[in-house]
Amino acid sequence: MKRWFTEYPSPVFLLLTYSLVPIVYFPVVFISNKPFLPAGNRVNVLLSILAVTAVTAVGLLTLFRAIRVGEVSYVSPISKIVPVFVLPLEVGLLGQHLSPLQVGGVVVATAAVYVANWQGTALLAPLKRAQQSRPAQLALLSAAAFALVDVSKRVLMQELAIEPTTYIPVMAVGIAALMTPFAFRYQIPPGWQADLPKFVVAAMFVAYANHIVLLSFQLLPASIVSPIVNGQAIVAVILGAIILDEAQFRARLAAAGLAIVGIAMISVG
Repeated sequence: MKRWFTEYPSPVFLLLTYSLVPIVYFPVVFISNKPFLPAGNRVNVLLSILAVTAVTAVGLLTLFRAIRVGEVSYVSPISKIVPVFVLPLEVGLLGQHLSPLQVGGVVVATAAVYVANWQGTALLAPLKRAQQSRPAQLALLSAAAFALVDVSKRVLMQELAIEPTTYIPVMAVGIAALMTPFAFRYQIPPGWQADLPKFVVAAMFVAYANHIVLLSFQLLPASIVSPIVNGQAIVAVILGAIILDEAQFRARLAAAGLAIVGIAMISVG
């Protein structure tokens, strides 16, 4: 998004991308031998997916806004501490037990926010910067939203036995619908048709990456899947430095590393 779609407001980018997701994902739905909706509780399934979709929309809007106004290598370590929020949600809502190692993992992952804001100044300066930084605030809000989404996905995939071939098309249509009123507040760039192949690529990443992640949620608790998925913080920091020439690479790489270590402690614990 930072490289190809800088002229597109976040709601417009999300509307165009998620409108294409059902199209590029259709081959998977077509060859699947699973029923699209279970016969007994179709209404409950649809309402459950749409509720999770609404929270997903909040997470996406805040995340992409954070990326737009901040640097990818700064936003990513903060936005990827999702497991810090997932763990207490699973403890409170699903009865998971919190081990001392997992508590330590939460502390280490939280320290990643401090390191991401470190600029070699006073000891409390990173905390003040994180408190005042709009990208940091948005990234934390997106992390909290996606934590609720991850826990909900675990419930949908395991307790309600919803298939990815059901969840992804419904979610994509829901996101596109929710983005429509926001997108019309902006002017769509006149040459958007020329960028359609790029949007198709973006939609394919969304569709097929989500499919793989949802397969994981069918088998494992959210507190295990979410930390592994959010290991992408390391990749984002490295690509931000290489492709986008973003500064403070070492501090942000250290922050991403701390986030991953904390995430690993949560998973092992």
